[in-house]
Amino acid sequence: MRRNAPIILLSVGHACVDVYQGSVAALVPFFIAERSYSLAVASGIVLAATLLSSVAQPLFGLLTDRWALPWLLPVSTLLGGLGIALSGLSGSYPLTLVFVALSGIGVAAYHPESARVARIAGRGSHRAMGWFSTGGTVGFALAPLMVAAAMSVGGLRWTPLLVLPALVGAALCLPVVRVLQQRQAAGARTTPPPAGSDDVASFVRLSLAVVFRSVAFIGLSTFISLYVRERLGGGIAVGTAALFVLYLGSTVGAVLGGSLAARWDRVVVARWSYLVSVAAVTGVVWVPGPAVFLFLALTSAGLYVPFSLQVTLGQDYLPSRVGTASGITLGLTVSIGGLASPAVGAIADATSLRTALAPLALMPLLSWLIFRTLPEPGVMGAASPGTATAAPSGSGAAKPG
Repeated sequence: MRRNAPIILLSVGHACVDVYQGSVAALVPFFIAERSYSLAVASGIVLAATLLSSVAQPLFGLLTDRWALPWLLPVSTLLGGLGIALSGLSGSYPLTLVFVALSGIGVAAYHPESARVARIAGRGSHRAMGWFSTGGTVGFALAPLMVAAAMSVGGLRWTPLLVLPALVGAALCLPVVRVLQQRQAAGARTTPPPAGSDDVASFVRLSLAVVFRSVAFIGLSTFISLYVRERLGGGIAVGTAALFVLYLGSTVGAVLGGSLAARWDRVVVARWSYLVSVAAVTGVVWVPGPAVFLFLALTSAGLYVPFSLQVTLGQDYLPSRVGTASGITLGLTVSIGGLASPAVGAIADATSLRTALAPLALMPLLSWLIFRTLPEPGVMGAASPGTATAAPSGSGAAKPG
């Protein structure tokens, strides 16, 4: 396998998994239209997708810090797709929540291990991690288009079509797993980081900043389709276009973040990105007319420039617990943002969508304030403690640290 092939396969596989994170928000307007759910009830579906994921991601991170679990990549990908595929088949609201939660668990299982493996495959490169993160944002961007295409066939009963990306993603994971097994068999190990090298205080502050960022992005992604349709008029196509622009801008931001970090400190890049995001979210809520699409693109780019940088920052703050750091920064803190969605929906039901979305502009401001206090850690070497975790599936080999 060529040198860059593993990171490319991981990036595409990441896209196939994050299709299912983006699909949840994309399905909300269809649940409202076909089942007459209120905004608060419909946002409960987003909550179901994120609640179990929030709890499960750090647990999976702890597991991957101790044992090699590369088999999680294809299995979790399939689980994420299966839950979304089943979500539209039952008119039962509790059963829909169960299926969406099942998908959330699959997504939770995927991210800590994949981020650890991506760090190994990219040899510690910020640019490589940026491309890995870009794969996820591409999945987000494609989600509304795929959902709209599937729903146009026959509504929610056609959600089984959405399992197709999971099948592709699982197949792409297999060559990467084989490479990891070969490296482990060749004895590719690294020296564990020195004891006491973790900067827990900085990691906690970083995690809080990611939570605020997540509240803003997930809040917008849940309701922006309905909000733009309300402001501009038009049908589902207008709302789908708005969600697509939001997710497409995140793809640009993820690529840009990796490139900027190659020239400036990650903390500095994140600070400026969050300042841009404050103005951009304000524009989404208050600037009238089609200009909303421009501000949507700026918002998603601004919120996603720090995305991959925050993952590597977390790994460098906790070098002895790369899996745990990945599970929290890439998963838990992102998922927690979904917990705020029902509150945003309840405010929208009681007042208006504009009133409910306006406070989201404060979230990147809070992230910016936190980043003003964060240090730039020493960059870890190309090989990380996770290299030792590239054991064959099911080997049960304990990892150092």
